[in-house]
Amino acid sequence: MDATIKLTQLAEAGGCAAKLGPLALGELLRDLSLGESEDLLVGCGGSDDAAVYRLGHGQALIATVDFFPPVVDDPYSFGQVAAANALSDVWAMGGAPKLCLNLLCVPGCHLPQEAVRAILAGGADKVRQAGAVLAGGHSIQDHEPKYGLCVMGLAREEDILRNDGAREGDLLVLTKPLGTGALTTAARGGLLSESETAGVISVMTTLNKGAWEAMMPLKPHACTDVTGFGLVGHALEMARGSGLTLELWADKVPLQPRAEELAAMGVLPSGCHRNRADLAGEVEESEQVPLARRDLFFDPQTSGGLLIALPEREAEELTRRIPCAVIGRAAARQGKALRIL
Repeated sequence: MDATIKLTQLAEAGGCAAKLGPLALGELLRDLSLGESEDLLVGCGGSDDAAVYRLGHGQALIATVDFFPPVVDDPYSFGQVAAANALSDVWAMGGAPKLCLNLLCVPGCHLPQEAVRAILAGGADKVRQAGAVLAGGHSIQDHEPKYGLCVMGLAREEDILRNDGAREGDLLVLTKPLGTGALTTAARGGLLSESETAGVISVMTTLNKGAWEAMMPLKPHACTDVTGFGLVGHALEMARGSGLTLELWADKVPLQPRAEELAAMGVLPSGCHRNRADLAGEVEESEQVPLARRDLFFDPQTSGGLLIALPEREAEELTRRIPCAVIGRAAARQGKALRIL
């Protein structure tokens, strides 16, 4: 493949930073009439990561779809990141991915066939690592490359997790460090070394399968994955749905190397500023926390970690089972839905 071709230069925005903002999406869905069924256990009524449909005999189908433009230049890595991001929604709902379909958009005159095959190979390898099956998909020509998956998974009805089940006193656990938006923006501008770029790709290509396997025996009360709306956006969805105030302990939130330095320099994706504009009115921010660190809480994450609410003893046990951090607590609703302390 021509080494001068950089995927991110073919896209206006990359990864989950390319998604519609929370306000724009809310307006599009407001008052939209959608199909209903008594077997639709989770649909568009809330802000969950996937739809859930009752199959009977205690089993449920989990369905999700996610695709986006390149967030990294290497085609194989882009395929891995996009697949890991899409698969995560099923684990966030408490289920196991089983069947996947490709979604592929290709600018035929700008992207060699070798690069397209590498994107598909990266996605296929992550699907296999997840223990799922890839069975075809759909492709179209587009002015910029895009890739992702439609993912279907299975779970017992009793194991389904939503983002609105947090309980007062629960601790909040985050399974990946923040900063992918700032770091990939820096990489796009040539501000990262090869090893630093490899580091952020490693975070994004790490599947949330291990976190799901570790948390499920502990019976978490709520879960979501942290993606395009940033930690603040997805924590707010949990707070609103649960009728609580979530407290985020800023000094406990793990950050990727150099993320805070880059944020202080203003190296942040436009999606970060969009998230802050859309969501800041619902957030109480302590000025004792450096602004750069707070900005990273609004940073759109691509293939981010799981945000899990569970009782204190179970949260502490989870930190012994996998690399993760306790970053806050669910409290009775007082004032705004989210507090950064």
